[in-house]
Amino acid sequence: MNKMARTLNKGRNMPSGLALWSPLLHLLVLVLCVQGTGGRKMSETQDGDGHETTHTEHAHAHAHHPSSHMHHHMDPSVMIFLTLEDLKEGKTMAIYFPKRNPSKSPHLLPREEADQIPFSSKQLLHLLHFFSFSQDSPQAKAMEDTLRECEIEPIKGEIKSCATSLESMLDFTRGVFGVDTPFSVVATAHLTNSTTNFQNYTILEEPKEISAPKMVACHTMPYPYAVFYCHSQQSVNRVFKVLLGGEDGDRVEAVAVCHLDTSQWSPNHASFSVLRTKPGASAVCHFFPADNPVWVPLSTSM
Repeated sequence: MNKMARTLNKGRNMPSGLALWSPLLHLLVLVLCVQGTGGRKMSETQDGDGHETTHTEHAHAHAHHPSSHMHHHMDPSVMIFLTLEDLKEGKTMAIYFPKRNPSKSPHLLPREEADQIPFSSKQLLHLLHFFSFSQDSPQAKAMEDTLRECEIEPIKGEIKSCATSLESMLDFTRGVFGVDTPFSVVATAHLTNSTTNFQNYTILEEPKEISAPKMVACHTMPYPYAVFYCHSQQSVNRVFKVLLGGEDGDRVEAVAVCHLDTSQWSPNHASFSVLRTKPGASAVCHFFPADNPVWVPLSTSM
């Protein structure tokens, strides 16, 4: 326990140390720290279902799970979905982009420290005691949900891993692309300092497709330190960069991913309610928040 405490205390001061690694890590650190956050905030404001992101920012990561169906009819945070036909210049739509405070976000731990902390639902009571959360707290529910989502079997045609360190995220990505394939990261960039989370945005120019025969998407999860749900699907996906202009003058260079095959997704997935469609009927696209990196092979990323 003392070793774990030392690990976490060291980890809380980690972000500056990450810059000592490689150019690829530099880029990711900029994405995670400058753009937004290293993880999801564990706060008292999380809803009764544990965390707000189960069906939004990494919604497609949980397409197979009934818990992805939440109270989304009145929740603007699900307004990230669109169709392939919507990706055209001049299209206006309401979009939710969370704005986070990096200083209040969980830090990304190095592997040698993250690996010293158990990451298993079987250890939940031990972990709650370690992090000083009561069993009936919103934080406990969020941790339980994250561990469950990380341990559930992937849907058909999908490989997944919950990365508790940058090294494990990169190792998973190498495993998908091949150890000899160079890769790069793309992420949503906020070009202005708007604090508005939800407003109408207009696509200002024709979206630019990023050629990506394979891709790895990583989504932040609510946890006391940074955890990313990373996954890759065998089905065809398309990746776009989309320049958006908000009603308040906000400018966002957003990453949108379109999943062409949704036949294996749960019919309760929030996207089907938002887009009024059903599994396998049409492609589902969604925008990524700034702290959710998408990895693509470097040779085809431009």
